[in-house]
Amino acid sequence: MVAVTLANEMAAEPTRAANDARRTTRAPTDPPVAGALNAAPADGASFQVQSVADQVYGVLRDRIAGGEIERGSRLHQEDLATEFGVSRTPVREALRRLAAEGLVDLYANRGARVATATDEQLRSSYDTRLVVEPGAARLAADRHLERPLKRMRAAIRAESRAGRSSAKHFQSNRDFHLALVEATGNQQLVQFMEHVWIGRIGATLYEDRLDPSGLRADHDAHRAIATAIERGDGAEAERLTRGHLERAMELIFED
Repeated sequence: MVAVTLANEMAAEPTRAANDARRTTRAPTDPPVAGALNAAPADGASFQVQSVADQVYGVLRDRIAGGEIERGSRLHQEDLATEFGVSRTPVREALRRLAAEGLVDLYANRGARVATATDEQLRSSYDTRLVVEPGAARLAADRHLERPLKRMRAAIRAESRAGRSSAKHFQSNRDFHLALVEATGNQQLVQFMEHVWIGRIGATLYEDRLDPSGLRADHDAHRAIATAIERGDGAEAERLTRGHLERAMELIFED
């Protein structure tokens, strides 16, 4: 009986080896984008690994949002593929997704450029903010979510250290207002406002229309709004946010 069992095991060995080889063989794929890490959950739970196209999309989206890539800048597929160490296929897919969001303009046989925004589009974005953010501030005061409140305070601290850098002021301002919306606990609203900020309120346009004398007033307004939300005063948070945005619109769109 032992001899038979051993013979069966030996006969099965080539099959197991072939199966192991098939399991360990992988089709060649693009490597992860440089600087983009996928960390496994600490509890060992399974997770969906982010695709290369997703990573390229995320990096480019963040660069456009932060003004690192200026409006109207040309986006070369070959250069981006070389920088990220990937083929042009995931770069092309990422650019298509950005174009679908209105962040990139695609041109036949001419590549892609970061989309620009007209004065009318910029005003429309601020009108949207004026409708959404005051109500979001009231709701945030009711919810009192700790994590976004910490992000608001971190943005205020970053704002105080921004010095004379318009880009840093833009980034801290954007972080503050998106954290305010996040404090509602409504993820759909957060995604909507992220698109409003990235698609139309770029760092370059912000810099072109920024009144340096208003930086201190903005900083004070942010501190007051955060304080009202932290103490649960929804009516005051809404009033302060509305006044803050109305003042900003007067400065930006004054004739």
